Amino acid sequence: MALIEQLVARAKTQKQRIVLPEGTEERTLKAADHILAEEVADLILIGDPEQIMELAEKHELRHISKATLINPLKHEKKEEYARLLAELRAKKGVTIETARSVVENPLYLGCLIIKAGDADGQLAGARNTTGDVLRPALQIIKTVPGITCVSGAMVLITKAKDLGEDGIVVMGDVAVTPVPDVDQLSQIAVCSADTARAVAGVEPRVAMLSFSTYGSAKHEDVDKVVAALEKAKELRPDLLIDGELQADAALVAEVGKLKAPTSPVAGQANVLVVPRLEVGNIGYKLVERLGQAEAIGPILQGIARPVNDLSRGCCVDDIYKMIAITCVQAIAAKATK
Repeated sequence: MALIEQLVARAKTQKQRIVLPEGTEERTLKAADHILAEEVADLILIGDPEQIMELAEKHELRHISKATLINPLKHEKKEEYARLLAELRAKKGVTIETARSVVENPLYLGCLIIKAGDADGQLAGARNTTGDVLRPALQIIKTVPGITCVSGAMVLITKAKDLGEDGIVVMGDVAVTPVPDVDQLSQIAVCSADTARAVAGVEPRVAMLSFSTYGSAKHEDVDKVVAALEKAKELRPDLLIDGELQADAALVAEVGKLKAPTSPVAGQANVLVVPRLEVGNIGYKLVERLGQAEAIGPILQGIARPVNDLSRGCCVDDIYKMIAITCVQAIAAKATK
């Protein structure tokens, strides 16, 4: 069974409530109809219900009526969510009057629905920037205890079945933090491992990547990776993680044995942690285009409840997949609560 089929099957076993704040966005509606038809998740669509149903009729979407439709300007819990926001942001000077206005923003409303326990995760970004999606999540849902850095991981499904986990590799950070410091890089490693377990369904073997393997080069950038490795081990002593490793030493058994013969990870890594965002972003796109790999994500990690971001150039299938991924992240978050 392909990974996406596995994700959908896992999501169906424990149906989650996923908020789609861009409820009048056509690609989102088409993906939602597919999700509802297959009973993958219970969906909450935010937007003018009349407009949503008109679009559903226009595009012959027969299952949208199964979703919960919330008009952000007028709904029965508006005051409750406004009071919750005012309480959460009181130290930042947010008054109840301000909160009543802010909760009309679908991205804020979605996060408040999750914070109140009325939903399990959120997916947006077909119309909004990453910053707009992340801001309310960080203000309302906040990060996982012990984690201060939000990052993004990509699941790469490659044709190289002898590498990673039957060709599957998780790479982070590819989306959020441009130049992580030692603490942030260690957190990216831990969160990427958790994403590999929750989403890819693999037991993580984490490689901290560099242009050096076990001291073959001397540079402050290498020192940062080594320091982040030690921090990651402190955060999660149970995690199988090693570094610093070059990409070939991390992935290829023969090279791993040659360059790092004592490493417990070299030659068999399935999670790759890159030292900075530009490396991850460029790297996964090269693998996707030149290696004809399927790239799924970015999957946001480090937030206490899953809030995922879409590319504004996404297609219906991308949204469908990310809803399923948000579901399995929500299942995993509940299991560790």
